[in-house]
Amino acid sequence: MVAKDRKNLKVVIFTTPTCSWCRATKRYLREHNIRFHEVDVSRDQSGLRDMVRRTGQSGVPVTLVNNRPVIGFDRPKLDKLLGIR
Repeated sequence: MVAKDRKNLKVVIFTTPTCSWCRATKRYLREHNIRFHEVDVSRDQSGLRDMVRRTGQSGVPVTLVNNRPVIGFDRPKLDKLLGIR
């Protein structure tokens, strides 16, 4: 599924403050003017449980684009789901 209208995207990124790939993912989203909601799983235990429940992953970053998970900083998958390029 490719996003046709970026305004209707629901993007959530699960992060920690020390994660360099999290920073890279957020920077990439900002460069493409993609709005996102950040969940710091080092401070938000319910957010951590939600991330693990949805994806089975305990590492970050995990990005949800309209509830479709992207594990790590996977630029090609993000591009496809976000309709970039």
